[in-house]
Amino acid sequence: MSSPVRYHEGSFPPKKLSLELLLPLIGPANAALARYDGMLSAVPNAKVLLSPLTTQEAVLSSRIEGTQATMGEVLEYEAKGDSSNPNDTKEADIWEILNYRQALNHATRMLDKLPLCQRIILETHKILLNSVRGHGKSPGEYRKIPNWIGPPGCTIENAKFVPISADKLPEAMGQWEKYIHQDAPDNLIQLAILHAEFEALHPFLDGNGRLGRMLIPLFLFNSKLVQQPVFYMSAYLESNRDEYYERLLSVSKDGDWSGWCAFFLKALQAQAEDNLAKAKAILDLYDRMKHNVAEWTHSQYSIHALDWIFERPIFKSTDFVRSAGIPQATAKRILTVLKEQNVLKEMQTAGGRRAAILAYSDLLNIAEGYHAF
Repeated sequence: MSSPVRYHEGSFPPKKLSLELLLPLIGPANAALARYDGMLSAVPNAKVLLSPLTTQEAVLSSRIEGTQATMGEVLEYEAKGDSSNPNDTKEADIWEILNYRQALNHATRMLDKLPLCQRIILETHKILLNSVRGHGKSPGEYRKIPNWIGPPGCTIENAKFVPISADKLPEAMGQWEKYIHQDAPDNLIQLAILHAEFEALHPFLDGNGRLGRMLIPLFLFNSKLVQQPVFYMSAYLESNRDEYYERLLSVSKDGDWSGWCAFFLKALQAQAEDNLAKAKAILDLYDRMKHNVAEWTHSQYSIHALDWIFERPIFKSTDFVRSAGIPQATAKRILTVLKEQNVLKEMQTAGGRRAAILAYSDLLNIAEGYHAF
């Protein structure tokens, strides 16, 4: 049996990269990201209109780590408003996904006051693991014991990868933080190196993969490469999971930083193009529906109602009536009209004291990337 690959001590940041390999990739990746950022500037209240993409990122990043819940299941669970502890494996998966989204939003708010730093990482990790699998593994604290990566139940001797030892971790995270703020010839190469290093250090007992992927939009936002931290990579990384892990492993195994950076740049370009297509489709849908809903309802609250539904594409009818800020009779009439026009689909019919659960399927299908609803 082969020995585990061990962390690349003394090799961060890399002293040399293959410009021959990377130069043809840097320009297209930056251009694709710039096109996506240009679209963000055209989206009114991008955080609201593109919120389904945030939930989808939380779903896909968590799926890489083994969760099974879908975006529809997450939003339906949230709409039902059950805040009790999860009752089964599916609900536990949903809680992990909701924590991911909450942690990302918290980190974004912190970036209004602080640069990207270890304090943000630690606070975000605490929210990520709150009351879910891993909550007993020192949330918000760097590990003080060894950890390793491999098949379930494996020992450190037959692990696939062994990160840096715990006693050297604080200094290594200090170097990692320092590298965030160094001048770099290209920010995307810098981000690729930061992501790989974070995953190799594996500074926490749990949640390292999800937090490492969350760093991607946070870094892009912190570096002013995107106007909103709504750039997500997990769709590409989840569909190319084997290469993703092998490229990360090759950094420590073979010193192949250039191969990893090339993979990351290709992933970022592909994801930027996919994100751009989805953002355009969402904006087109919003513009079309602004006209339609106003025409159907003849209400001064039509745009307000549409904005509320875009932010919560699966919801209880009673929540809309109660919290949308629209007079009750008007709110009920708007829901009736939108159901008659087949804009809203009933996922749960009303009965007795049970409210209907409604879904805006056109918006959800754009976020999913296929006809899921």
